[in-house]
Amino acid sequence: MTLTELRYIVTLAQEQHFGRAAERCFVSQPTLSIAVKKLEEELGVALFERSKSRVQTTPLGDQIVTQAQLVLEQTAAIKDIASAGKDQLSSPLHVGAIFTIGPFLFPHFIPELQSIASEMPLYVEEGYTATLRQRLRKGELDAIIVALPFTEPDVVTQPLYDEPFVVLMTADHPLSKLDAISPNDLDGHDVLLLGEGHCFRDQVLEACPNLQPSLENRSHTRTAAEGSSLDTLRHMVASGLGITILPMSAAVAPQYSTTMMVTRPFADPAPSRTVALAWRASFPRHKAIDVLRLAINQCRLGSPHTGSEA
Repeated sequence: MTLTELRYIVTLAQEQHFGRAAERCFVSQPTLSIAVKKLEEELGVALFERSKSRVQTTPLGDQIVTQAQLVLEQTAAIKDIASAGKDQLSSPLHVGAIFTIGPFLFPHFIPELQSIASEMPLYVEEGYTATLRQRLRKGELDAIIVALPFTEPDVVTQPLYDEPFVVLMTADHPLSKLDAISPNDLDGHDVLLLGEGHCFRDQVLEACPNLQPSLENRSHTRTAAEGSSLDTLRHMVASGLGITILPMSAAVAPQYSTTMMVTRPFADPAPSRTVALAWRASFPRHKAIDVLRLAINQCRLGSPHTGSEA
């Protein structure tokens, strides 16, 4: 039994598909299949039920996968302890961010971080909150940038800044004549939202519950195609397909001229989100977390459109 095999069965249990699990583990599907079969033979039990369309854990396999996850987390903790004896600002730092934050924050804080800790290699990636949560727990990421609420056992979460939501529309849209927009003003207009799985979609629907009925009736509120991003929504607005609600950092990202698209704030109480940094409580490189937080705060202070520090 090896740690690699344990990682394979944990990933397979999550994906319920050999091909996707192999892709996540960066191995071929036959390699993963053989390793899983070898572990089942070593343990003398079947860990997975296999069908043409799905792979799922057996009741006993589910218990073993849960224990394997704990082993992987403890292994990550051992690596963290070992790295504590090294220069905290020379080892690589792996940072993840949700899709609606990463593209608009990474380009700004990365240069700041490189100027503060030039010897620390930085690796960044984007993902859904659920995926980043798992990778943080397994030690594949050292810190993640998410939107609150976010809770996870043995994980420290610290607010970074608050960011208001705004309505993005073409410059000739009827709502552009308003100085501030209330959720009810959106009724009767085509509103574009991200697909399910994005926490920002849920935050928008919470802030504007009046959008839910038209979303269910498929009348005026529409969902962008699966895998779409905030940039996709901006392009759709520019194409005249409707209006959308964005966090301020995404709405002011340069690409379209202000004569083509404009933003309008919400009337008080204006909806917003709190962006936070999360890391394992056992992560020993406190200086790395400190400089990461400092770099984010400095780049935020240097931007005129990004809200207030939390």
